[in-house]
Amino acid sequence: MIDLNKWADDIETYIRPSTFPLAVKLASAQEKLPEKMKIPSRDIHAKVATCQSFSISRRYGWSLAISEEEISCPLTKVAFGFKPATEYYLQGNAAAGMYTETKEIGARTEAEVPKLPYGKYKYIWVAPIKRANFDPDLFLIYGNPAQIMRLMTAYLYKRGGYLHSRFSGRLDCADMVIETFLTDECQLILPCYGDRIFGLTQDDEMAFTVPKSKVPMVQEGLAGTHKGGIRYPIPAYLQFEGKFPDSYTKVEKPDS
Repeated sequence: MIDLNKWADDIETYIRPSTFPLAVKLASAQEKLPEKMKIPSRDIHAKVATCQSFSISRRYGWSLAISEEEISCPLTKVAFGFKPATEYYLQGNAAAGMYTETKEIGARTEAEVPKLPYGKYKYIWVAPIKRANFDPDLFLIYGNPAQIMRLMTAYLYKRGGYLHSRFSGRLDCADMVIETFLTDECQLILPCYGDRIFGLTQDDEMAFTVPKSKVPMVQEGLAGTHKGGIRYPIPAYLQFEGKFPDSYTKVEKPDS
């Protein structure tokens, strides 16, 4: 089992994110809902987009349980297996005219969206890591590009090479949760258009996901790269002598 308090403390020490790092779990209908979980339709009287629920959790510190009944985004329901994919969706109609020139091109995009089997999971549970009273499948950290770079170098510390991630500019909730869950690899996340609209994710924010199995590797990488001199905030090189305008340097010269 991961020591969630230690993991959250490591993120705070080495990354210093401005919002809570999150624990996420895909839960079946048979799993008992943890205590103190908020249900959006009950507790905020609204359905939410999945990216919106992540933003609520990371900004408010709330624990949320999201099911088909709580989700406002139709595309999320398909990706997470809460609704079956219709022919209209598979033909690319939802992407056509907005993200793709034609529905045929849209169909290619929809085919590459990470998806879970229909009906396998009932809920997405999300909570700040220190407040998670469930066994998470993965962890989601938002930050600025420098902070996310710091996490990426930590992931590569013990394995080397490059991190390979996929982006489409839409459905980043599938990239975050499903891609990470299915590949069991860390993912660099480019927030999508919907995340910026409904999750209020800012232009200077990115995200990074860590599957449960890779947490020890990333923890060691954070400590190891820190020891090696890779830090956040990134230190500026200040050991130089600045140059000033001639009008400034003449102040030190005697009057003639």
